[in-house]
Amino acid sequence: MKKNMLAGVALLGALAMAVSGCAGNTGETPGGDGGDDVIKVGFAQTGSESGWRSANTESMKAAFSAENGFDLIFNAADNKQEAQIAAVRSFINQGVDAIVIAPITVDGWDDVLTEAKDAGIPVILEDRTVSASEDLYASWVGLDFEQEGRTAGEWVKENFDGKGANLVILEGTTGSSAALDRATGFGEAIEGTDINVLDSQTGDFTRDGGKKVMEGYLQKYGSDIDVLFAHNDDMGLGALDAIKAAGLTPGTDIQIVTIDAVKDGMTALANGEFNFIVECNPLLGEKAADLVKAVLAGDTVEKKTIVPDQSFTQEQAKEVLDSRPY
Repeated sequence: MKKNMLAGVALLGALAMAVSGCAGNTGETPGGDGGDDVIKVGFAQTGSESGWRSANTESMKAAFSAENGFDLIFNAADNKQEAQIAAVRSFINQGVDAIVIAPITVDGWDDVLTEAKDAGIPVILEDRTVSASEDLYASWVGLDFEQEGRTAGEWVKENFDGKGANLVILEGTTGSSAALDRATGFGEAIEGTDINVLDSQTGDFTRDGGKKVMEGYLQKYGSDIDVLFAHNDDMGLGALDAIKAAGLTPGTDIQIVTIDAVKDGMTALANGEFNFIVECNPLLGEKAADLVKAVLAGDTVEKKTIVPDQSFTQEQAKEVLDSRPY
């Protein structure tokens, strides 16, 4: 009798384990349709250095929301690469399903990307690129920085070639793909012209950095400066303040060309304080989230996804300013 009771208990236990096992193993990939699994993603952002970066962060957070099936671990590295790499290692230790990185600089990523690959965690690059081997990350989504620089340079060439104009440049973060590629594209566009590049220094993509460097340019070159090319709107806006403080009129005494097309930059363009802006679309979240889901599902994805950009004159800025989402 006792043996029969024990056998019955064992049978019930086995059945319970079988039922729970079937319920837990739905055959769904993380976050797959019809499953309750949530995709755990670590996102290593560069920081919060500009209006563009803030818009990019909001786009990423909205796309990687709980409503969309994600559990997002967000880290902003304050533009310190060592902090960003430490964040990625933390994601690996936490066993996330995927990692998204907006790399601060192009170099120095080989070791940590190898660690992620060894842990079986796919990496998606967002916004900026790296010099590491392409087999260390699954895909990249971002903008054509070189073409952005080229478009800015073509405008400068069209408006200043043949005039012996003096140009100063505010570069982005040293070693970042955005700064490197924009410099390359811009340089190619003005090559062979009589435009004289007086100086080129980094303002680190920040408004304060742009103001400080422009103050130095104005002290050194004064009203000899005809045109400024800033690698982003925020540096251009900082330079604009320095130009005003020097008693000059931005957009007239010194013409300003920038890249980004965020709200403050577009407002300056519409008001005639900037002269030309090349767009750099920050709304990359949805495409990055789609890539993460596709990679985890085992789908084949493109190695590179380039989001198209526009460019704006003053009149075009006036037309679209109120409808801009960022």
